[in-house]
This record gives sequence, C-alpha cells and structure tokens, in this order.
Amino acid sequence: MLALATALVGGCGGNKKTRDLAATLEELYQRGRKSMRSGNYRNAISYYEALVARFPFSNQAKQAQLDLIYCYYRNGDDELAIDAATQFERENPTHPRVDYALYMRGLALFSGERNRFHKLLRMDLAKRPPVKARESFSAFAQLVKRFPDSIYAPDARQRMIFLRNRLAEHEIHVARYYMRRGAYAAAVNRAKFVMQSYDGAPAVPEALDIMVEAYDKLGMHDLADSTRLVVQANYPDRPSARPRKKDKVFFIF
Repeated sequence: MLALATALVGGCGGNKKTRDLAATLEELYQRGRKSMRSGNYRNAISYYEALVARFPFSNQAKQAQLDLIYCYYRNGDDELAIDAATQFERENPTHPRVDYALYMRGLALFSGERNRFHKLLRMDLAKRPPVKARESFSAFAQLVKRFPDSIYAPDARQRMIFLRNRLAEHEIHVARYYMRRGAYAAAVNRAKFVMQSYDGAPAVPEALDIMVEAYDKLGMHDLADSTRLVVQANYPDRPSARPRKKDKVFFIF
C-alpha cells in the first residue's frame, strides 16, 4: 500500500510537471496569480519560477519576478526574497517598480529583527549582532532617498526609526561590556558614536551616563563635569546629572 501511494504521488507530481512544461505563458502566469491570491505561496513559486525560466524576456516575466519576491517572503524564504529583490534591482534599475523591490528587500531583512521566536524566548535584541538591521536600514534609506513619494516610503520611515534605535541599543550594549571589562576609553568611544550617529534615540541618555562614569574612572574629571552639564540640561532627573563629589583634601600640620 505504501509503495502504491508513493507511486501515485510520484505520478501526480510527474503529471503536474508535464502540464507545467506544456503550459503557455499566460497559463503559467494565471496559475501563479491564482495560487498567490489564495495564499498557496509554494505553488505560486513553482509556477512563477517555471515562467521566468521558460519566458525570461516577456512582460509577464518581470511581474512574475516581483511576485516571486513577495511569495518567497510570505513563504518564509527570506534569503531567497532578498536575493530575488537584489537581482531585480540590478537588472532593472529604471523599472517603475524598483521602489517595491527595495521595500521588499528591506522588509525581508527586517523580518529577522522582529521574529516571533524572539518574543517567545524573550531574547534581548540589543545583544544580537545587528548585521541584518544595518542592511535593512540601508535598503529603506535608499528607498526613501530615491523614491520619497513612493507609497512604501511612509512605512519604510517608521521601520527606519525602529532600526535606528535598535542599532543604538547594540552600541550601548557593547559600551556596557567595555565598562565591565575596565576598557573605559573604548566605552567612551562607543558612547560618543551613539551621540553622533543616533542623536535623539532612546539610548542617548545612557550613552551620556556611560561617558560621565568612564571619564571619572579615567581621572578626566573636567570632561566628566562638562558631560554632567549636558545631562543636567537635558535629563535633570538622571543620577549622572548630580554634581561630582569633590575629593576630600587632608592637611598635615
């Protein structure tokens, strides 16, 4: 019975492949569209890949390439979606839907930053290397710069804010690590980078805290005091805004 079932499945698969090979351009396109609209992304991918392979220079092939990006993304194949979007951008730099390819590339890269397993396992994203976050931010930034009036630009801008804050948090995580290791100069450099690159991010107050503490540890009290003034002016309720206690002076008579 198992052998018979296997043979039947194999036969069905073979029949499907035979039908796809015999299908016309329009038939493949419509089957792909129907599968995509019904949420059967695996089948849609099969039809669109066959279409692009058999009719690479058709108008439908261009649309199929765009739909493939979406189907890969919805099927959870983020890397394939990124590769397909990158290839479309490279091969069609003046195509009117390049903004969509850029957006989908940013979205596929972004999906790694908001994975449902991170919430389930309560992972601290700041501790994870932000390689995909930087790449996603770059894709969205290109979209916003090149196509500011694109329908995808508003969402891209919102995602850029999240990614910017995520990158700043990672820098703070590294700066804290340097503080624990006693590498105070390295901690100052990381904190300064946050100040310069992510001004306005929620991580900025902690960057200032780190700078104050690190300067004090290094004995650079003038710099620590000037940083305290910045904290006092902008975040008066933070502990680092309190004036430094002066060292007691002992006189020997």
